[in-house]
Amino acid sequence: MSMHTDWTTEVNNTEIDILLGHAAPLYHNLSVASLVEHAIRNGEALLASNGALVAATGQYTGRSPKDKFIVRRPEYDSAIDWGAVNQPMAPEVFERLLLRVTAYLANRPLYVQDCYAGADPRYRLKVRVINEMAWHNLFAKQLFIRPPREELADFRPNFLVLHAPNFKTDPAIDGTRSEVVVALDFVRRIVLIAGTAYAGEIKKSIFTVLNFILPLQGVFPMHCSANVGARGDVALFFGLSGTGKTTLSADPHRRLIGDDEHGWSDEGVFNFEGGCYAKVIRLSPEAEPQIYAATQRFGTILENVVYDPTSRSVDLNDDTITENTRASYPLDFIPNVVPEKMTRTHPENVIFLTCDASGVLPPIARLSPQQAMYHFISGYTSKIAGTEVGLGIEPQITFSACFGAPFMVHHPYRYADLLRQKLARYGCSCWLVNTGWTGGSFGVGKRISIRHTRALLSAVLDGRLKDARFRPDRLFGFDVPTSCPDVPVEILDPANSWANRDEYWKRYDALAARFTENFKLFAAGVTDEVLQAGPKRLSQL
Repeated sequence: MSMHTDWTTEVNNTEIDILLGHAAPLYHNLSVASLVEHAIRNGEALLASNGALVAATGQYTGRSPKDKFIVRRPEYDSAIDWGAVNQPMAPEVFERLLLRVTAYLANRPLYVQDCYAGADPRYRLKVRVINEMAWHNLFAKQLFIRPPREELADFRPNFLVLHAPNFKTDPAIDGTRSEVVVALDFVRRIVLIAGTAYAGEIKKSIFTVLNFILPLQGVFPMHCSANVGARGDVALFFGLSGTGKTTLSADPHRRLIGDDEHGWSDEGVFNFEGGCYAKVIRLSPEAEPQIYAATQRFGTILENVVYDPTSRSVDLNDDTITENTRASYPLDFIPNVVPEKMTRTHPENVIFLTCDASGVLPPIARLSPQQAMYHFISGYTSKIAGTEVGLGIEPQITFSACFGAPFMVHHPYRYADLLRQKLARYGCSCWLVNTGWTGGSFGVGKRISIRHTRALLSAVLDGRLKDARFRPDRLFGFDVPTSCPDVPVEILDPANSWANRDEYWKRYDALAARFTENFKLFAAGVTDEVLQAGPKRLSQL
């Protein structure tokens, strides 16, 4: 098998065929209502008073990145950036684990959902998701793209997702790290998930698959949300979980293409998914009316949301179970979406969202092409509580290459070069937007107002910020506007919001040092112009 594999060919796996041939009963492509009924009847979930289905994931309320593996086979060995993110698994370990999981599932009821990943027919993947639990199958139905009924009769998948949350792996027998495993095999074309009921593993595993496949086809896969204005102007919002991708792209004045994962081809931008997986902790009906309304509908899944057992009313402000409460729902629950989930126009604005827990970055800055490359490769943000197993209450400053390192299979240079090509070809403007803290670091300052962030983005997207006056940032060199409509001037210069300016510059210099240290990992693979686009230390000024 070569690197130019035809990914449109049908997957062929004897173990899965046997499983599907003998499992009784087998529920194939059930409707939303039927899956809700099954989930309630099975005791997996309950119906809330607002019509949504409420499900709990037990011990694992976020992703388990340390338990994710890629099967190491010679066909693709040189294309994968092996390391802490892409951990290798020996083929024989995977084969043994697959046999154990399929044997476990053989006599249990199974739920099968056939769906698409990728709205553009030229690049889409046909995915079959096989679940032990009905509510996870509903998740797949809501999050991926539903094929027309006539295409389901002869659906031949290109990739399989096999999900057995109640099968706990044994490290001594299975060669895993814990009772959880997420294993991807690009030759067998199987994603195997066991030991965790967190639904996000299903969608993120297919995102990882597309992050591997699409660059081989010249398409730039992106961990971003996307929307489009009345002029056909597309905007991309890159960022890790908790930075505001879903919230900020759900703009009543623009049409939503998607909230999390997209591809950028020579023809335009297309969504990988057919639904949204939004964080809903302390969701505000005033600040986020569209997402809030989606949480109140039949067919939406509320994951790890606290509810009153008597009234069945839910409390979106209660973080007793986790900060990482989620709602999954189809895109058409948002009123102003692009039905095709794709556009034939190219982005005018590329926005990098960062949640700066140190409270020193300005709320918005304009980046040069070289600075855009530097910040894309750096991927600076703070991990928000609950989005991964093991995170505490306090945000953790991190650098996640390409604003999505946990899902990137190739080396970051490959994705960065695709970004460089797109920026050069289509002349996009790039912006760094801080949705984190101001007036001090976490615990001292406060989160930047979403109202101010929206005002800044509106000024970017309608072109008003183009004619604004800018000042060069003292350490990072990017351009910071000195004024913006509907945003207080003091907000634009974070130094003014700190009680102690000396302490501000000390913390800002410390952040610059962390950028510089992190970028040493990538310095050998970038041009001098990109290397010089990083920050300076106070001692260098």
